[in-house]
Amino acid sequence: MRLILLGPPGAGKGTQASVIVKEYNIPHISTGDIFRDNIKRDTELGKRAKEYMDKGLLVPDELVVSIVKDRIAEDDCRDGFLLDGFPRTINQGEALDAELEQMSLELDKVVNIDVGVEILIQRAIGRRVCRDCGATYHVEFSPPRTDGICDICNGELFQRDDDKVETVKRRIEVYNEQTEPLIDYYTKKGLVLNVDGTKPIDEIFEKISKSLMG
Repeated sequence: MRLILLGPPGAGKGTQASVIVKEYNIPHISTGDIFRDNIKRDTELGKRAKEYMDKGLLVPDELVVSIVKDRIAEDDCRDGFLLDGFPRTINQGEALDAELEQMSLELDKVVNIDVGVEILIQRAIGRRVCRDCGATYHVEFSPPRTDGICDICNGELFQRDDDKVETVKRRIEVYNEQTEPLIDYYTKKGLVLNVDGTKPIDEIFEKISKSLMG
């Protein structure tokens, strides 16, 4: 099963990704996670990516495409993969198509999770992340037992720079300008499944699962 997850920042892609990869036993390839890991380790890639991410801008295509190309060639992707956060532009989509064609592979489905702007902002500005283990909370929807402290490891919770209001708004604008056109791109290929991201998590996954089975 070879899948792509589309949707604006805060739409719930990560939540659905965790369920999908477990159900279909495929690796979850998140470019955001790859970049954050490199930022934490202070690699050259991390330094370059951080400059863009802190401003709510997209990381340049050549950086992202090279990472994804190497990743989907690994052994654990033989039976499929879930791409989350890539492609983000038409150019990246075309580059992915070219790589898959060279590998004699095809996409099965592009899942588009749709959520309105105001809800996206509300979700993002309330998000808190553990500095130590990376666990994620929300001050309104899924707060920790103790304010500011991780339930899992007692680490400090903080708000990422890219979860602050102005940055969130900018990220949504960038998504609308550069990534949303991919919905039409993949719709023309007959691959898009649109789902309402405001529905309960189980209901969203049920719709996705039924579509993949069909």
